[in-house]
Amino acid sequence: MKGITMKTEDTDFDHLLRSNLERVFNERDEEKRRIAITELFVEEPVMYEPTAIVRGRAEISRIAGNLLMQFGPTFRFVPDGVAVGHHGLAHLAWHAGPKDGPVAVTGADVVQIEGGKIARLWVLLNSQNTE
Repeated sequence: MKGITMKTEDTDFDHLLRSNLERVFNERDEEKRRIAITELFVEEPVMYEPTAIVRGRAEISRIAGNLLMQFGPTFRFVPDGVAVGHHGLAHLAWHAGPKDGPVAVTGADVVQIEGGKIARLWVLLNSQNTE
């Protein structure tokens, strides 16, 4: 199945999850991020982070903006591979760090999709080796 974009129920999982990384979690312009969240998320989404449950579009935008500010001007999330999914559930692995710098964190987004939009987002972080 290499090279095949996974689609069911008219949802392009790879496009949706990559758009979430690029247009929400890599977007430093608050208004552009707000517009993207409106297009990509249901009206009342929930995001599950390892240490918090975030409810609503505005809070997801705030968290994304804070992450970018916290980690510096060149910090980016980069997809690893192609998102896969079916029956309203999809997964995309990613890594993040400063542009041209070392990888700071790796993880994956798992989403529940309703009506072609993200209803729930689980942010899963891989444990890091700290030697």
